[in-house]
Amino acid sequence: MARKLGLNATQRVALIKNQASALLWHGKIETTEARAKEVASYVAKILTLAVNTYTDTVESKVTVADEKGKETTKTLIKDGVKKLNARRKIISMVNDLQEVKGFKESKPEFKKRTRAIKSPLIEKIFDEYAPKYAARKEEKGNGGGYTRIYKLGPRKGDAAEVAIIELVD
Repeated sequence: MARKLGLNATQRVALIKNQASALLWHGKIETTEARAKEVASYVAKILTLAVNTYTDTVESKVTVADEKGKETTKTLIKDGVKKLNARRKIISMVNDLQEVKGFKESKPEFKKRTRAIKSPLIEKIFDEYAPKYAARKEEKGNGGGYTRIYKLGPRKGDAAEVAIIELVD
């Protein structure tokens, strides 16, 4: 049976969604043990969906004419049907976090770097995590096991069991 975490359904879903998004973005978060266990199963579903569909792409050639009438052929790579469906499901399962400007990065450099990226967290899941965990799945022979939970002990204020949850490399 799922944990209620002392919240009503909408608050619980929002909490898990926010923590899963933070975990996927940062790779590690600190929370209570019960929340960490819920987030681990939620993130496993997201990553399994991405791992199973990230290779589904469709390649097409398009002829484009510029101002001078010169025609060039471009190759477009789009998501296939399964990957597109998975992408939409994952978009509904996480809150898309936005890219942050670097410390010494100028505004024009930041805009140039992030111009083509519409959903940074979704791109990170499909471009970074999915290939890494698919290779791990091939190597080990089984999927899953994407997260690790370290128990830290009771919190000082309310004695709630605190844990760190992180993505496995």
